Amino acid sequence: MRAIFLDRDGVICRNRPDHVKNWNEFVFVARAREALTRLAALDIPIIIVTNQAVINRKIIPAEAVDEIHRHMIINIEAAGGRIDRVYYCPHRPNERCDCRKPQPGMLQQAAADMGIQLKGSYLVGDAWSDIQAGMAVDCTPFLVLTGRGLSQAPQALREGPGCFRVVRDLYEAATVILHTEGVTVHPEARNWSDQFSTKPLHNQGLLSPQQPLAQRTR
Repeated sequence: MRAIFLDRDGVICRNRPDHVKNWNEFVFVARAREALTRLAALDIPIIIVTNQAVINRKIIPAEAVDEIHRHMIINIEAAGGRIDRVYYCPHRPNERCDCRKPQPGMLQQAAADMGIQLKGSYLVGDAWSDIQAGMAVDCTPFLVLTGRGLSQAPQALREGPGCFRVVRDLYEAATVILHTEGVTVHPEARNWSDQFSTKPLHNQGLLSPQQPLAQRTR
């Protein structure tokens, strides 16, 4: 069984410079819910893997992150989509854990918990660190241009040329995934890699509702 792994901030919700600290600050990226509704038609688990160092930085407690995810899943399900599990890393970068992306620990934990075959699974993120995590375990990575994607694309294309696909947003990634899985879709998706130079830009168990909605690593 393969899976679709999704970063959260910048892919599903908008990034905030001061972090998403409660549900009132959570704003869905345009077309993200529609993308998840489309992906829900596939018989493939949809799993969020997100770095949430706000926990160990003492900005918000783990319970607040859980509550944000609970509301997020309710809203996604109301739109006809689904999220089957959420994994998050609470560690700061200087803690040097093996679960904070670009390390692939969250993906490996999901594979162990759910019997997922990582090779051939999909990963959608807005940062080079997301792409690195996917590449480390032979996932098929997508870099979206929402969130940090536009500013991260030059570095990603320099350091991992040909290893991932650049797409406009989660909706377009969903279009490519559906096509790859043999689902008929409109031919609207394109590879945006050719829009970027490699030079820096100057402006630039599945869970049921009764079960816990998030799995913390470590």
